[in-house]
Amino acid sequence: MSKRLLSRLLGMFQSRTQVGVDKAGNRYFTRVEEVDGTMKERRWVEFKGADQDSTTVPVEWICWLNGQRKKAPTPEELAELEARRERVKQNIQLLKKKEEEERKTGIQPVKKIGKAESPNLQSFVKQQFSGTPPDQQKGPEDRPKDTTHTEDATTDNERYTEPTGTGATFKPGTWQPPT
Repeated sequence: MSKRLLSRLLGMFQSRTQVGVDKAGNRYFTRVEEVDGTMKERRWVEFKGADQDSTTVPVEWICWLNGQRKKAPTPEELAELEARRERVKQNIQLLKKKEEEERKTGIQPVKKIGKAESPNLQSFVKQQFSGTPPDQQKGPEDRPKDTTHTEDATTDNERYTEPTGTGATFKPGTWQPPT
């Protein structure tokens, strides 16, 4: 073995700091080492026993190992998250029981998804499926002229699928979004 490799192996065991232990008994360590001239923190886990199953590592510790967390999870935080997971499991069991009872009694609850009311599609359907080709639909030039409206104005009730203007009245920088 080379001298450099041997000194690195000895340094790994001498300068490591234990950061925490999870409920499975896995131990987590950190060490600051020089890599390419810069000091970097190295994090790792030592599994309990011969079984090195990475699925036993909790999510919070995985985030810490990958550098997504700056600080290691505290025992209080781990206990709180475990209690929350247990509450979620209990809620799931209660919901499953409730659904099973509803299935047995034949009562189907009304499930609403999204908004309370569905959108009004009547105007869309009239435009799309009126049977009148777009070139025969009424345009601004077919409407009776009114002194209160300009030639290109349309009301909220009148919408057209095809452009009707000629562009003769276009003025750059004057368009404003409808309010």
